[in-house]
Amino acid sequence: MRPYICFLIMFLASGVLCVTCSSFPTKEVWALTTFKEAIYEDPHLVLSNWNALDADPCGWFGITCNKERQHVIKINISGSSLKGFLAPEMSQVTYLQELTLRKNNLIGTIPKEFGMLKFLKVLDLGMNQLTGPIPTELGNLTSLVKINLQLNGLSGSLPAELGNLRNLSELILDRNKLQGPVPAENNSSFVAKIHGTNDSRTSETGLCGASQLKVVDLSYNFLVGSIPKCLEYLPSSSFQGNCLQEKDAKQRPIRQCGPQPSRSHQAPSLKHHSFKDAAKHQKASKPAWLLALEIATGIMAGSLFLVAILTAFQRCRSKPAIIIPWKKSGSEKEHLMVYVDSELLKDVTKFGRQELEVSCEDFSNIIGSSPDSIVYKGTMRGGPEIAVISLCIKEQHWTGYLELYFQREVADLARLNHENVGKLLGYCRESSPFTRMLVFEYASNGTLYEHLHYGEGSQLSWTRRMRIILGIARGLKYLHAELEPPFTISELSSSSVYLTEDFSPKLVDFESWKMILTRSEKNSGSIGNNGPACLLPNSLERRHLDIQGNIHSFGILLLEIVSGKPPYCKDKGCLIDWARDYLELPEVMSYIVDPELKHFSYDDLKVICEVISLCTHTDSSKRPSMKEISLMLESKIDTSVAIELKSSSLAWAELALSS
Repeated sequence: MRPYICFLIMFLASGVLCVTCSSFPTKEVWALTTFKEAIYEDPHLVLSNWNALDADPCGWFGITCNKERQHVIKINISGSSLKGFLAPEMSQVTYLQELTLRKNNLIGTIPKEFGMLKFLKVLDLGMNQLTGPIPTELGNLTSLVKINLQLNGLSGSLPAELGNLRNLSELILDRNKLQGPVPAENNSSFVAKIHGTNDSRTSETGLCGASQLKVVDLSYNFLVGSIPKCLEYLPSSSFQGNCLQEKDAKQRPIRQCGPQPSRSHQAPSLKHHSFKDAAKHQKASKPAWLLALEIATGIMAGSLFLVAILTAFQRCRSKPAIIIPWKKSGSEKEHLMVYVDSELLKDVTKFGRQELEVSCEDFSNIIGSSPDSIVYKGTMRGGPEIAVISLCIKEQHWTGYLELYFQREVADLARLNHENVGKLLGYCRESSPFTRMLVFEYASNGTLYEHLHYGEGSQLSWTRRMRIILGIARGLKYLHAELEPPFTISELSSSSVYLTEDFSPKLVDFESWKMILTRSEKNSGSIGNNGPACLLPNSLERRHLDIQGNIHSFGILLLEIVSGKPPYCKDKGCLIDWARDYLELPEVMSYIVDPELKHFSYDDLKVICEVISLCTHTDSSKRPSMKEISLMLESKIDTSVAIELKSSSLAWAELALSS
């Protein structure tokens, strides 16, 4: 009986052990879930099966586990157009060997916490939009074989700590904004070599220490100085496009990279080193009064230094936008930080809240509002009229994700410069009271939606509507085809088209701010680029924001302009569904024209109907580009004054009023 009991106990113990071995570490599942939360756009839904309730992530897209299915060892999600941030919590995937997120739209900085992934062999974050410095902590990853960070916006110096990576064979950092010299080796190792010693405590932290390097690409940065001798075996193309002291004709002009480092700083001074004892002797023989004077001077200098440190500390505390807490689950005790990229907005005008408050009459002049934002009208002192968008969000709900997203969107809007696109004049970011605002130039004639559905029909003659259509098409062509990367309007509609005094259209992307919270808090599923069958007003479910979606919306907008009907009506449903029966039949095509219009051009109408059909085609691959659409409209629609005068007897009066 006793042997039987012992056998039973051993059997139960082994069963418990097997259950324990097969369970997946909860911290790895949590880290992967946090990574998904930091991604706010997933157009191809590659993360759709990343279910937080699933305790075994080994079946998730892009995830590879070890044979025992106990740990995640690879994450490979390339070319999926993911837009979001790199969560520092990814460092909790302890046994990760490969992190490949190449060719996405990741923004923000590379977390220094990645330096904790001691088993990592491949780090490939190339072809994203990452900014900030390369963390020196990557020098702790002694297992790394490949680093690829090409085609980002990384800045700062090239970390000398990368020389600690003895197994590194590939270092690809081309097409960034890296500055300073190419680090060769540290001073202590240089001095040791001069004296013929080999101290085991001395470590080569420059790239000369990475003895396995076979492929290096540092081209098209802003590096200065000379190529280290230990790297001269590499082809010259590895260093072209910098400001290096080489005869290579493919270097930038030196003025683009700042001052060159003096050669006296590239190696320690032996002369200085050899005279240390003499300096000590001189110090001992100084008179008492001179020593007293030096001590007093030292105390004063130390006091000033301490005051400077305290002042800097107070300034940092008064500007919480520099370092912002990362949003974490309540169960996590660590306090990880997100470092905001201060360089991102250095060329964008920053307004003070008090200045905008005065311009907008104590924020009493409200011209638009939504649950997420309020739009004020104002006039700058001695300057233009402005529209100010204020985000309605409490400080306690503002996270690191949101701050980085806010800065990225401001920088994105600031690069827009076209006569048919609303111009961003600047932004406001203050902590007391908590403020996040955008300042745009003001278009004095209100929105196109107001004129179509609440204004007088006679104000928008056929020719004027055609001019508005052409202006919108030019603006979208600029955003899609003339910018790199392209820009899309978050929710293209007649409400996002503002009109100037002479009815020239300006596209303004106010709606993007309505989606900040939903993008950050929840990675909700998105509709494909075909666009939804019907967009309901204030719907929480929005299509994915992309070029094809803009083209689809442009077709709906054309139909709204020529018909005078809203894109959705409770009684009749979606406008496009109602119009499909008329778009391709010449004999009934005129039925879609706004009854308010007394005159219209049938030739123009045929062109408009053709463009509407092309833009709203169910197969997005068959839709033309905005460049093709704009050319089609420009070549076939005549908006000259002669046409206007011919079509309407009221045009003479309109022309006189506008002149």
